[in-house]
Amino acid sequence: MIAVDTNILVHAHRRDSTFHTQSKRAISDLSGSTRTWAIPLHCLVEFCGIVTHGGIWKVPSTPGQATEQVIAWRECPTLTILGDHDRTLARLLELVTEANIIGAKVHDARIAALCLSHGVTELWTIDRDFSRFPALRTKNPLQNVS
Repeated sequence: MIAVDTNILVHAHRRDSTFHTQSKRAISDLSGSTRTWAIPLHCLVEFCGIVTHGGIWKVPSTPGQATEQVIAWRECPTLTILGDHDRTLARLLELVTEANIIGAKVHDARIAALCLSHGVTELWTIDRDFSRFPALRTKNPLQNVS
């Protein structure tokens, strides 16, 4: 199963993003296919925080716009929202220890642990920091896309 990271979601939502067209196409391709895909719950929370942040965007999305976007994604019948379960914390602690993760990078470890504990085979992201977790294969779906 493919999971989608926050950065792809933000770019797909924000029309003023440099990678909007490519990200929107990547999400559309996933949602239009018959294969199951996922978004970690933590990425949806982070998405809402980023797109409504006035310090990031000249005109941020409203809470209503962010909520509408999440609802639209949730309506996709092949989408699964990944939440924590009993194996997630143990996996997080392993990743933090193995990769010597500290500070803000713990959030990335949490996403990686969640994906791994749910059997995600590939995380779509443009964040190279996930390379610290070799058990989780990553792909930048925006590369080689015109």
